[in-house]
Amino acid sequence: MGVKIKHKVINLFVVIYFINALLEILAESISCKSIIYITKPLIPFLLMVLYFINSTKKDYIFFLVMIFSLFTNLLFIPNSQESLYYGVISFTIHRIFLVILIFRIIKIKDYIPFFLATLPLGFIFFYLFLASDVPQNSYYLIVFHNLVAAILGGIAISNYIMSDTKQNSLLLICVLLFLGLQLVIYIEKYYLAESHSLFLRPLAMTLNIFAFYAFYKFVISSEKLNYD
Repeated sequence: MGVKIKHKVINLFVVIYFINALLEILAESISCKSIIYITKPLIPFLLMVLYFINSTKKDYIFFLVMIFSLFTNLLFIPNSQESLYYGVISFTIHRIFLVILIFRIIKIKDYIPFFLATLPLGFIFFYLFLASDVPQNSYYLIVFHNLVAAILGGIAISNYIMSDTKQNSLLLICVLLFLGLQLVIYIEKYYLAESHSLFLRPLAMTLNIFAFYAFYKFVISSEKLNYD
């Protein structure tokens, strides 16, 4: 594939991605599940297509991150304790692969800023955990997931403070969006009644859409930097 054709194909899929994203947000706003079941899993799928076309490395862990994101998106659509339980499992596996991929790309040189950034985030998420009514079957998964979220935040914040590069800026943006997404999901699932989901779900999907696109750009930017 020529460079110009490749560039046009990538731009086309970026446009398709954001059109699909807009449809997903609108579908969430009116709770149209027939559309949601199509548009929601398309978000990670389209990013896999974009990554496959644009990547010089094609790291299999990126595909695992997106596959488990696809499963999580599907499992979080129904409003039942069983689907929420399996959704949390898928979400946790997704986050594990996310952390593995970030650690493969980002090398921590000084652990003191990392710990200083991780601890406050850990306190925030564990406070929310202790103050909420979490189902017993999800107890340990939520604890582990909060730990993973704090580690993600610590990596992104400490690396950005130590070195304000394009790569670290993209990582910070995507992780902050991921943490905001987790907070919104947490509030929706464990704090507020179903009636409030009409406002929170479009917000969650907006954060999800931009977080994953920023993550895709971070991975591509890192690969090109290492390739050059």
